[in-house]
Amino acid sequence: MKKPVIADLRPQQSASLPANAGDRLELMQTFVRIVEAGNLSAAAQQLGTTQPTISRRLQTLEKSLGMKLLQRSTHSMRLTDDGERCFARAKELLANWAAFESDLRGAREEPEGILRVVAPHAFGQERLIHPLADYLRRYPRMKVEWLLHDDSSIQDFIAAGIDCAIQVGEVTDSSLVAIKLAEVPRIVVASPSLLPDGVIPQSPAQLAGLPWLALRTYYRHEIRLRRIDSGEEARIPIEPRMSTDSLYALRSAAAMGLGVGAGSAWVMAEDLAAGRLVQLAPAWQASALPVSLVYPYSRFYPARLRCFVEVMRAALPDAIQADKKP
Repeated sequence: MKKPVIADLRPQQSASLPANAGDRLELMQTFVRIVEAGNLSAAAQQLGTTQPTISRRLQTLEKSLGMKLLQRSTHSMRLTDDGERCFARAKELLANWAAFESDLRGAREEPEGILRVVAPHAFGQERLIHPLADYLRRYPRMKVEWLLHDDSSIQDFIAAGIDCAIQVGEVTDSSLVAIKLAEVPRIVVASPSLLPDGVIPQSPAQLAGLPWLALRTYYRHEIRLRRIDSGEEARIPIEPRMSTDSLYALRSAAAMGLGVGAGSAWVMAEDLAAGRLVQLAPAWQASALPVSLVYPYSRFYPARLRCFVEVMRAALPDAIQADKKP
């Protein structure tokens, strides 16, 4: 007697989804990062893994979807038509998923992972370290990559793997969210040795005949000063003996008597107190520089970035005061 045929009612794996497809969200995240980073090597570096792993994830995703997403050669990479559609939908899917997770976790969400921040050298080495330490103590599951560049204008945050930047000066890129944190007062200083008669110039006209130092980031051949009490403006043409993009180098050169310089009041405070520098035309200042925290627009901002913004907004006004040590 033949045994009856019993249908196998166990769920069958779809033929379109191979057994090694892995986590779909992870595959989508990898694909989006490849496209935004521009190549597999950069994506692997930003994701903290290897290029072969990134390549396997891409192949798995393409196999599971049954379509080619990228056309690659030795020196170039471009999206296929299917890849263009997949990239747009994957970004939307990931943003919706992140927003969904954020709504569920709400205020209880504990930030974790790596935050990559670009900051100017002077700020990043001195005034911002204290609030950065507060952030890391408050959120022990966080790590921070603290990258110092005096030119903190990032061309492509996503391709560079940067979450945010501290930027000094006006933010002109309309594609960025810019949160103004504080303003930095700037004063004119020189070594007493540059004033042999000991008379401190009181007006912009008296500064014009002195040797000058230029901070190339903000002024090169002309500096504008504003009178504090009236708002009157004066423009001083200069031919600098030395120009630099480093605020520390400007301060050191001024203290050595090489010329007059204008820079952030908090940077000059210690040398002023010690008598290595004196403030010239004290009723006049260069325009204060805004300090902003900038990052790309997005439908969703991770907790690590939101919490960092909160810490910096609270700390920066005090951090830049010339009479306060961090």
